[in-house]
Amino acid sequence: MWAKNITGNFANVIHGLTTSHLTDVVIQRSKRMILDTLGVGLLGTRTDVFQKMVQYSKVYSSDTSSSVWGHPYLKLPALYAAFVNGVAIHSMDFDDTWHPATHPSGPVLAALLATSEAISKNQRISGQDLLLAFNVGIEVQGRLMHFSKEASNVPKRFHPPSILGTLGSAAATAKLLGLDQFKCKEALAIAASYAGAPLANAATQTKPLHVGNASRHGLEATTLASLGLQANKQILDLESGFGVFYTEYLPQTLPSLECYSWLLGQQDVAIKSFPAHLGTHWMAEAALAARKHLAKNGESLPIGRIKTVVLKVPDMQYVNRQFPSSEHEARHSFQFAACSALLDGCISVESFKGRNISRPELKELLSKTCLEHPLDNHPSFNSLYCEIVITLQDGNTFSERCDTFYGHWRKPLRRADLVKKFHANTTTVLSLEGAKRIIETVDDLERLEDCRVLISLLQGHEWTAKQAKLRNELP
Repeated sequence: MWAKNITGNFANVIHGLTTSHLTDVVIQRSKRMILDTLGVGLLGTRTDVFQKMVQYSKVYSSDTSSSVWGHPYLKLPALYAAFVNGVAIHSMDFDDTWHPATHPSGPVLAALLATSEAISKNQRISGQDLLLAFNVGIEVQGRLMHFSKEASNVPKRFHPPSILGTLGSAAATAKLLGLDQFKCKEALAIAASYAGAPLANAATQTKPLHVGNASRHGLEATTLASLGLQANKQILDLESGFGVFYTEYLPQTLPSLECYSWLLGQQDVAIKSFPAHLGTHWMAEAALAARKHLAKNGESLPIGRIKTVVLKVPDMQYVNRQFPSSEHEARHSFQFAACSALLDGCISVESFKGRNISRPELKELLSKTCLEHPLDNHPSFNSLYCEIVITLQDGNTFSERCDTFYGHWRKPLRRADLVKKFHANTTTVLSLEGAKRIIETVDDLERLEDCRVLISLLQGHEWTAKQAKLRNELP
């Protein structure tokens, strides 16, 4: 049995880390994560699930201290702002992914920006403060994921950000608010009682709530800890504590503060190029390569020549949906990713619109598609592959395989493509100038004196003013 001091060790490190511990690699990677997360969050403010959550949050709102991204005249209590902005980030499954599996940035960033604004009347939060707290939240999630070998595989029971993100949000906000090590310990313990959501709600409108709730509940746990609420001080040490979420539970202490080594410095995150489950990105890239055998230079895919399409993928049942009927099901479908990429020669935000999901030609291609699960294809984001084998009516066969897609941590998005994604995501929310200013602000985040500058840009005042001007000019 391990020594029961893991929870105290985590609390001491959370309290003790300072900006001097941040390395250039960690700062640069975390700023990429922040920029990408802001972009997908702003895009997500135009989704149906986000609008539902705003309406829900308004019902219980009296205090209005924190901003809702993309809505310049809407403010909510910090807890609900963290919630709805977190939902926006994951509303299209477009946010970053780490290994072992989780979406690390959304729960932490939404909570930190809501908290920064709520307390900024009395205390200025700098960009360095934000970067440190953000990285503390990311680090805690990464270390917790290594408490069990089960976490290294694609999940089967719990959606990871609903567990890890809740404790990451608590750790990050505890750091931002300056809680001592005793209250940091309580914050982690309280957060554990908020953690966990079943994977069965993947591919539904409820899945984005997992990130929103993780953001809100982590902040709420920190708030309750700051007020003196007590919880089990060995929550990370016990199999009946955090161990309930993972089998073969073996917690480990964090590195010494004297020579601290960040997990983000050792392993980057995956940043997605289209809004869907990470596994589908391998599949789409393999399918796009295969399409070149059948259609070139913008030609239409000759569906009639295709007899069968076999997809060799890991056994991940919640990404096995042959005929998805909604955008959320399509985002969790190997078959949809392959057939949409084959049909259109690309896959994008538009691919998941209802009119594209219901196309007869897509359904015809899906009907010719089946899955196989090779024994060597393990359900891990670090080692899985996707292969597509197309057999034609004349008997000819060809195949393509993707071992590492563009955007994976082994093949990171280039800076230009990251910026291009951010601009594409924000075109309906921000003006071009507003988007440019956010990019510049995040690029220079460690020198930003007051985070209210960034928060104001996220509200989209310039875009709203531009739209009003256009309306006034209409005849």
